[in-house]
Parts: sequence; structure tokens; C-alpha cells
Amino acid sequence: MEKIRRVSVLGAGLMGAGIAQVAAQAGLEVELMDTEGKFLEKGMSAIRQNLGRMVKKEKITQTEADVSASKIKCTTNLIEAVKNVDVVIEAIPEILLLKKETFKAIDKECPPHVIFASNTSGLSITEMASATKRADRFIGMHFMNPVPVMQLVEIVRGYSTNKETVKTIEELSLRMGKSPIVVSDTPGFATSRFIAVLMNEAVHAFAEGIASAEDIDKSMRLGMNHPMGPLELADFVGLDTLLYVMENLHREYGDPKYRPPLLLRQMVRAGHLGRKTGKGFYNYSA
Repeated sequence: MEKIRRVSVLGAGLMGAGIAQVAAQAGLEVELMDTEGKFLEKGMSAIRQNLGRMVKKEKITQTEADVSASKIKCTTNLIEAVKNVDVVIEAIPEILLLKKETFKAIDKECPPHVIFASNTSGLSITEMASATKRADRFIGMHFMNPVPVMQLVEIVRGYSTNKETVKTIEELSLRMGKSPIVVSDTPGFATSRFIAVLMNEAVHAFAEGIASAEDIDKSMRLGMNHPMGPLELADFVGLDTLLYVMENLHREYGDPKYRPPLLLRQMVRAGHLGRKTGKGFYNYSA
């Protein structure tokens, strides 16, 4: 495996900040990039808070927290962020064109050995790789939310990703304290596909009047030991996001089991998107 010493994380939002944190805690030098200083400040604030909670819980010492935070350097300059790094991990918004344009822009700035990884939860790794001249060194590295807590990393092998790249990212994931799985580049990969189908089926059940939202969620929490019920999770993820994922799965596979319920479409049209709007299957405005 190639020795990874420096990583660049593009995007300082919830996912990007979490990725930067676990990379720094693993002893890596991190370049954290976002388009505006206010986003970087918010990301670093979240990182310091997370590290502070770990100190209080005596999982790490204050010295270890300080060292980890010091390993993260912030910049709003995309080109500066990817200079002299070994891996670029992209965690920008889930817009395929934006991701492709970003990778195309940095492809010519990075030496051939640099690996590009996307934290996308479902967009095509193969299509993103086509915007670069390093499809063999392009891969998906899908972290779970919240990154510092969740153990899984879903490594997505694109059509042209070579074995050496897969091995390097597997080892990097382990170094960052994660447990990796390797999946093929198919719509929804494994994790997003599985959980989206569960949430979608729960919406169908609710629309059919099988049970209340509370009882549907209770059935999975108490009967299947899930930490959250599927409708509660849908509200957390965002009903617009769930609709987008299901429409993509339905379009790509052509299988009716991925058909989004009419109720889901109606709720999205009404602006009832879940927690972020204060109302979904539950009311969060009170």
C-alpha cells in the first residue's frame, strides 16, 4: 500500500468536518477546503466541540485533542487545498455536475499518483471518474453520519478502479478507525439502496393505513432493534432526498419495487420535508 500522509477534504459541512476530524485523529495532515471562510469556521467549531466531548468522556486526552485540531489547515483556495496531498476526499453537495466540474478542475493540478475519492451516498463513481484522466485511481469512500461515531465506510469500486486503489483506501479506512466494505458502483450502492427501500416501504405502509407513524417506527425499533424507525429516519434524512433517491433507483433499475408512493410526492410538493422544515411524518415545530 502507498504511504498516505496528507489528505485534502473538499467541503467543511457536517460530513466533510467529520472526515477531516477522523483523518487528523489518525495522524494525517489535513487540508480542509470550502468556498467561504464562514463555512470553514463552522466546520472547525464542530470539530473542536466533538473533540471536547471526547475529552470529557475520557476517550482522548486534551493534548491529543489539541494535536488533532492542529493537524487541520483551512483554505478557500481549491488548488492550494490539493497541492502536495496523497488523497483527495470530496464531500461537497450531492450535485453530479458540480462534483464532475470540481474533479476536472483539480485533475490537472494533482500528480498522477494522487487518489480521488468521493463521499457521495449514491451518485455514479464511474461517471465522476470520466471527468478525469485517473479513472483507475478514482473511488467512492462513503462515510456514515455522524462520521466520528459511525464505524462503517462503504468503498465503491468504479468501472475502471484498479485493485491497488481499492487496497490503499481499505487500509486508509482502517487507519481512520473505520470498518470498510467494498461494493460495486451500482445505483444506491449497498447502504443507501437498502435503507432507502426500507423507508420507502414504510411510507407505502403508512399511506395504506396499515399502522400509525408511531407504531410503524416502534415495530422496527423494538422488533428489529433499529435505533430509529424508518419514518423518523426519513424525516431526519429529508423527504425530498428520499424521493430523489427512490426516483433514481426506479429509473435506473426499472423495477416497480422502487416506486415512490404518491403520498411522498405530495408531502414534498407541500414543503413538508421532515426535520429541516419542521414538519414531515412528525411535527417538529412545537
